[in-house]
Amino acid sequence: MDDYNQGDENNFIYHVYLGKFTPQSFLFNANLQEFSQRVDYISNLHNEEKLSSQECYEEIELLWQQLTQSFKALESE
Repeated sequence: MDDYNQGDENNFIYHVYLGKFTPQSFLFNANLQEFSQRVDYISNLHNEEKLSSQECYEEIELLWQQLTQSFKALESE
């Protein structure tokens, strides 16, 4: 694997924030990463048949509402 591809792989595995830095955008990015990780965890529980589809939907819907609220709060600052 050449150096270019290795760099792309590292950026994929270890997220690097590339957007315009503001405290609000940085905090929202952190919230978005947490949302993504939690959705992944919930999906895995569903795949292992430890959560029903309805439970997954409800959990993800709650996470989405929290993410939306955080976005609106940060946007108003």
